[in-house]
Amino acid sequence: MKIIFATGNKNKLLEIQSIMDGMGYDIITAHDAGIDTDPEENGESFEENALIKARAVYELSDRSAIVMSDDSGLCIDALGGEQGLLGIHSARFMGHDTSYDIKNKEILKRLVGVQDKDRAARFVCAVAAILPSGREIVVREAMEGFISHETAGANGFGYDPVFYLPEFGKTSAEISPEAKNLISHRGKALRHMRAVLAEADI
Repeated sequence: MKIIFATGNKNKLLEIQSIMDGMGYDIITAHDAGIDTDPEENGESFEENALIKARAVYELSDRSAIVMSDDSGLCIDALGGEQGLLGIHSARFMGHDTSYDIKNKEILKRLVGVQDKDRAARFVCAVAAILPSGREIVVREAMEGFISHETAGANGFGYDPVFYLPEFGKTSAEISPEAKNLISHRGKALRHMRAVLAEADI
């Protein structure tokens, strides 16, 4: 059986394939499945946005595959958390076409003078799956940390260079992809979904 994942992000797809490896599913993108859709992500939570994307792909599929999607973002307490400046709007912050180098610098600029204890943040990820039967499953996980005072690291992507992990003493862009997959919001959510799918009647 195939899993059609509603993403065009190749970095994300590689991460997903690595975490879901061994389940016996062929994981492909919606584009690879011949599905072209770009629904408006106008939900009020990560869960709602993940379902919006999954439902759009499911409606155009032949119902023979599991359709999955995720929605994730960086929630910074000092900038309003999940409903704040980033949160569910993380990908759209400063515009889709703005580089993350510029976005990360803007975050650091907005937090100038904010003390370490007040720089708490978390990456949140909701993963939605729609089974061929139409049954919908949604899980949510998070990775806790702080916003650093400067960018660091060349691994990862997006906001990783400003997300500081105190247990490592590094940003999530400074640790290996393997280490990140073990603790990341997306890694946790995908493993959670993997466990649910393993018990599901598909």
